[in-house]
Amino acid sequence: MEIKKSQKADLEGKRTTWLLVGYVIVLAVMFVAFEWTERDIKIDTSNAVSDLVFEEEIIPITEQPEQVVAPPPEAPSIPETLTIVEDEAEVDDVTIASTEETGQAVEIKYVAPVVEEEEPEEQTIFEVVENMPEFPNGGMAGLMQYLSKNIKYPPIAQENGTQGRVTVQFVVNKDGSIVDAKVLRSVDPYLDKEAIRVISGMPKWKPGMQRGKPVRVKYTVPVMFRLQ
Repeated sequence: MEIKKSQKADLEGKRTTWLLVGYVIVLAVMFVAFEWTERDIKIDTSNAVSDLVFEEEIIPITEQPEQVVAPPPEAPSIPETLTIVEDEAEVDDVTIASTEETGQAVEIKYVAPVVEEEEPEEQTIFEVVENMPEFPNGGMAGLMQYLSKNIKYPPIAQENGTQGRVTVQFVVNKDGSIVDAKVLRSVDPYLDKEAIRVISGMPKWKPGMQRGKPVRVKYTVPVMFRLQ
């Protein structure tokens, strides 16, 4: 059976026409897109400048009040004492004569100034002197032997296992006696007390000497407590 088509329903004849119309529309859109640039956009900046207001900070000027200095007090006036001499009183005449009139030569003697050296006061304590104090029996080695023989380890510190080095400072007087013993570096209150007891009970030292004279000198000794 043969299929018949109406000439109005036949679209093949208008295909070319619609294709050309589509090309024209596409070209028109592309032309408008290329012509549309940012040059057509205008920004109005006339009001932008007027809106900016710069405020200047005004720093107040401060003035310091002038200090009025009171004038110094006036020195008290010393009343003058006038001695009235009677007319009949005899007054010795004083004659002033120059060396040219008397003919006597003036002798000028030079007196050398006497410089007195300041001696150190008795209460002055030196830390470094020409001859430092020394333990009387054997010097430093004898001092260590004395400490090891006379130190009694405190039972409480021994039970607690406390040991260490206690630094003691004292003053050797002019006669070699030991005074003002104090702890500089502490380990334990019981060990500190024992170190002070042993140091204070030391025999008299050989005093320190400065310019051939005995002086008071500050001395420091470490006392070692060690458990065996």
